[in-house]
Amino acid sequence: MTPKSDIELCRDLLRGGSRTFFAASLVLPRAIGDRAIALYAFCRIADDEVDLGSGNIDAVEGLNRRLAAIYAGHPASSPVDRCFADVVARFAIPRELPEALLEGLAWDTQSRRYENLSDLIAYAVRVAGTVGAMMSLIMERRDPAVVARACDLGIAMQLTNIVRDIGEDARNGRLYLPLQWMREAGIDPDDWLANPRFDKRIGDIARRLLTAADIFYDRANAGIAALPAACRPGIHAARLIYAEIGREVERAELDSVSRRAIVSPARKLGLLAKATAASLAPREALTVPVQIEALYLVEAVAATPLPRAPLPEPRRSVTDRAVWVLDLFERLERRDQLLRSGRAS
Repeated sequence: MTPKSDIELCRDLLRGGSRTFFAASLVLPRAIGDRAIALYAFCRIADDEVDLGSGNIDAVEGLNRRLAAIYAGHPASSPVDRCFADVVARFAIPRELPEALLEGLAWDTQSRRYENLSDLIAYAVRVAGTVGAMMSLIMERRDPAVVARACDLGIAMQLTNIVRDIGEDARNGRLYLPLQWMREAGIDPDDWLANPRFDKRIGDIARRLLTAADIFYDRANAGIAALPAACRPGIHAARLIYAEIGREVERAELDSVSRRAIVSPARKLGLLAKATAASLAPREALTVPVQIEALYLVEAVAATPLPRAPLPEPRRSVTDRAVWVLDLFERLERRDQLLRSGRAS
């Protein structure tokens, strides 16, 4: 077990520099909240090392060395590493999941571009699907079908982020739109990146990505229904609020180059109420096949044996804990904020 002092230091780290991560942990049932603190803290450190450090592949290689030490049972002398090592061991998180997360960060350092939707989904699986999968495991849900749906939710959220930030990413020299789609629309990717501007063709590409995201949001529903009851309202809230970002882009006539979509607090409150109701809906069948780009992560979970000692059941919480996951993937938002600050220029 990780010393309580280590958990508190991780909590302080998030409290000081990642308020939404910290808020998320507060409203989780304590048994799950401490696990999430360990996971969130590692994600926060990974972001900092890449985004605030050298910003190149050396930073990712350093993180991979730390990850290797964690999986060898000899974490670095750091509260974050020790806490994450404990969670990795207790919940049998396969190494492929955090390694894929770091691979996605490496792709960002390379300013990688994506030829088609499948390539873009492969990126979304790494930077967001992995977080969803690891959250599923610390909530003690590792059935392959449930993990697959957790990856779907991450993919949907990342596609939404990409649409919301088309202009801001471009002004920071980053392009996540499928190159094939741009060329089919008569847009030269390099020319557009040099002078990003909105027109109907960019709007049509944004619409196509939002349509793809909605498919993944719908697929995630069945997995949410399989989560612990105390967590379902919050996960539904995350799904609904992120999907609403897409609706805001649509209301702005699909222009996310000159503006950035924001969901109002009043609208979020309404979606929270809707999420609570959705959490009571009958459970759906988990029959949709695993997204091919996420299959290797789902297979890694299935191939990883559970810890020998049984894990304690988390204490159930009231439904007002739903708010914990409004920013379940806050690490993605944090990355976007750093890019918008001009640090990546």
